[in-house]
Amino acid sequence: MTTFKSRLQGDLTTAIKARDELRSATLRMTLAAITNEEVAGKAARELSDEEVQKVVAREAKKRREAAEAFESGGRPEQAARERAEGEVLAEYLPKPLSDEELAALVAEAVAEARAGGAEGPRAMGAVMKIVNPKVAGRAEGGRVAAAVKQALAG
Repeated sequence: MTTFKSRLQGDLTTAIKARDELRSATLRMTLAAITNEEVAGKAARELSDEEVQKVVAREAKKRREAAEAFESGGRPEQAARERAEGEVLAEYLPKPLSDEELAALVAEAVAEARAGGAEGPRAMGAVMKIVNPKVAGRAEGGRVAAAVKQALAG
């Protein structure tokens, strides 16, 4: 078992013993999503720590989107619950990049792409290929794409 998954299971046990309903329910859902991912496909397999982290990030994103949907649907108590679950999951994710850190990584990638011959707006794909592994899990794709577009336009 991966260390990240075993940490989640250990934290679930602690939450259950502490009678922390929010944390235990959130960790149960997340572990279920991890198990579903492990058995998806033709053969069951064990996920690496990196893959487990991607599942946790996906679950956190679902919570953010659900909170927004409940808020716009006039259900603030359900939106608050989704936000609280998102905060529990955020503890297991790497610290998100600040705008300045993201801009610096994008500028570096743009310079690298230009050195490789990519110029102007058509360089978007090349720059994204360079920058995505560097930001892995610490910034959403839309935010990265917007920063790349801005850097290429400017």
